Amino acid sequence: MKRYALAGASSRALSMYAKPIVEQFPDTAQLVDIFDINPVRAAFISQECGGVPTFQDFDEMLQQAHPDVIIVTTVDRFHEQYTVRSLEAGCDVITEKPMAITDEQVRSILDAEKRTGHKVTVTFNYRFAPYATRIKELLREGIIGKVLSVDFEWFLDTSHGADYFRRWHRRKENSGGLLVHKATHHFDIINWWIEDEPERVYAFGERRFYGPTREERGERCSTCPYADTCEFYVDYKSDPLYKALYFDAEHVDGYHRDGCVFSEEIDIEDTMSVTVHYKGDTLLSYSLIAYSPYEGWRSAINGTDGRIEISEFHSGLLTQAPNEYVKLFNRKGELVTYEIPKARGAHGGGDVRLLERLFSEKDIPDPLGHMADSWAGAMSVLIGVAANKSIASGQPIDIRALLANH
Repeated sequence: MKRYALAGASSRALSMYAKPIVEQFPDTAQLVDIFDINPVRAAFISQECGGVPTFQDFDEMLQQAHPDVIIVTTVDRFHEQYTVRSLEAGCDVITEKPMAITDEQVRSILDAEKRTGHKVTVTFNYRFAPYATRIKELLREGIIGKVLSVDFEWFLDTSHGADYFRRWHRRKENSGGLLVHKATHHFDIINWWIEDEPERVYAFGERRFYGPTREERGERCSTCPYADTCEFYVDYKSDPLYKALYFDAEHVDGYHRDGCVFSEEIDIEDTMSVTVHYKGDTLLSYSLIAYSPYEGWRSAINGTDGRIEISEFHSGLLTQAPNEYVKLFNRKGELVTYEIPKARGAHGGGDVRLLERLFSEKDIPDPLGHMADSWAGAMSVLIGVAANKSIASGQPIDIRALLANH
């Protein structure tokens, strides 16, 4: 039985890792401790999981709890720090995406992994969704021949999308912006589908919708004088989970979970466009907005033998369709439709399948390469990092230069 420790007490840490380990995998996995610099949040997760020991000092936790694996669920900017410290302490690491938020951090993790011989796993749960898996299978079967180009559009709605501008994510120093924090999922799934690595990146990005775009704004929703008239007002304090994890804990570190989406401190983009050239000469055209009336994604993948059109919707009227589809337009003028039943569960049914591979200790074959290592984490992060550098400089960015000698 492996011993697991959490580095970072958050709602994601609780729902994705702590509770499943305790409730679903008691025979193969043991949650031995929870580390967070905020003792209130750590204590709440401990209480929800039957009284797991908590620590405010990471090194003390490593010395006393003797975990085999550290699960990193901190603010993104600290992923590299706790990953490297864990590897050097003799532990393997499971880290939430993104693996890191800068090229320096990426190189640090790759170096530490090589130096210590221990392993980093990045939890790209979207790979495990049955719809994404079926697309991977069809592409590997060659239904469109050699992949030549990919068009990929992701749109966040003004519920989910706006929330990134309330939380710590709204500062690029914490998250790398949405091109790192959010798009690392999207870049990874594309890399995985086409089985190729990015080479050069060129990007544009602006903040057009959120940030200081209106005069009537406050510091946070719970104290805002415009709460009655603002369409972005949220009452998170009335949610028992949010109250326990954040509002009851904010006196310790001052973190507000309900910051105003029109705050002047927001410095991440909400409108982004990225072009990627891959080593195998595939071209990717990618876009992301965070203020759509509905949420989901659309993509078209073009190849020597045809084109597939794929899409998935997470909010709005288009979610009513009973199944998901892959539409193949071949060179014979035919339309061939593949129908995939919608899967239940978070992230398109991906979470439950990822958890089974992480914690069941079953010898599950992985012919499609669902499990993502540090290199996959690096390739997805570096597209976003390069995009940020391109936005800042107005120049294309070479991924190889960001990797140095790796």
